[in-house]
Amino acid sequence: MNYSSLAECIQDLEKHGRLLRIRQEVDPYLEMSAIQQEVYASGGKAVFFERVKGSAFPAVSNLFGSVERAEFMFRSRIETVKEIIRHRKNPAAMLSKPSSWIPALRTLYGALPQKISASHLRNFSKISIADIPQITHWPMDGGPFVTLPQVHTEHPLQPGILHANLGMYRIQLGGNEYASHTEIGLHYQLHRGIGVHQTAWQELNRPMPVSIFVGGPPSHTLAAVMPLPEGMPEAAFAGMLGGKRFRYFYDSKGFCISADADFVITGFVHPGENKPEGPFGDHLGYYSLKHPFPLMRVENVYARKNAIWPFTVVGRPPQEDTSFGAIIHSLTGHALSEEIPGLHEVNAVDEAGVHPLLLATGSERYTPYLRQEAPAEL
Repeated sequence: MNYSSLAECIQDLEKHGRLLRIRQEVDPYLEMSAIQQEVYASGGKAVFFERVKGSAFPAVSNLFGSVERAEFMFRSRIETVKEIIRHRKNPAAMLSKPSSWIPALRTLYGALPQKISASHLRNFSKISIADIPQITHWPMDGGPFVTLPQVHTEHPLQPGILHANLGMYRIQLGGNEYASHTEIGLHYQLHRGIGVHQTAWQELNRPMPVSIFVGGPPSHTLAAVMPLPEGMPEAAFAGMLGGKRFRYFYDSKGFCISADADFVITGFVHPGENKPEGPFGDHLGYYSLKHPFPLMRVENVYARKNAIWPFTVVGRPPQEDTSFGAIIHSLTGHALSEEIPGLHEVNAVDEAGVHPLLLATGSERYTPYLRQEAPAEL
């Protein structure tokens, strides 16, 4: 099934007995995260919170709580996407099998982002940061955080969706020194694509426009964490895996809006403006401490009609984000060995937090002038 919205995905999961509804009011301060952890630890279903204290919007967690459920959500496209990734350097090999032509062409068509009229902004209402579920995950967290954001930025000299970066960088919605509901924190590691963009904007001494998408079809969320090769936009991958083109437009202030997101937060990061971000209970099971990170001044917050707030809880592995690593392996494992000659297999170690430890096996392809007695230059 190709979902056009997060709500459609949730309806499908419930229809197939893969969703747990919680109808009682729940507190976004620690209670929702505790429920999520307990359900995940028991191998439970996706969790839909109908009533979130202090917010008019429901929330959902544990969508990616198992690889099996993730593959169920992407069941109509996942095998074709694997084939396309596997044969991307030699597409003729896949097209030599006539049975694969039509699914491959349909999937590749979905990779073309679709710009639509800005009149679609009528599908959204303006809200405030205060209206969003203020989920605090761990007792020492600096405030509420967005844990499944899709952060969109563009290069000032190479604008457009096909050159944009869509990454998952945690967002602090309040606390610390942030001006309530008008300033939020943007945390990212220096080597990410967004860092290239911020550097370029800063060199021009101009503020960087940022759009944060939350929700939408689950393929959009997964695309934001995919380690894609240079030149392949995350929006294209989202369309391929989701079976529907990534629809977008620009509002009157020039911010990119994902037409199918549940929430969109827009704002500017001004040159040299930082504020303390954190602490945050991280995916290693410890707190990332308070450090200066870019400050985002909020311009607008949009919510679709009947919007649903997706979130996850990270901590000592395994957690829900374990599934992200497993899905990435499933999709790209064969492609990596083709990309690096001599590489046979890799494994990002979940127990180490996925990012810090990668195991690999490989061998030299040839040793023409030496007798091979030990690994040489792999």
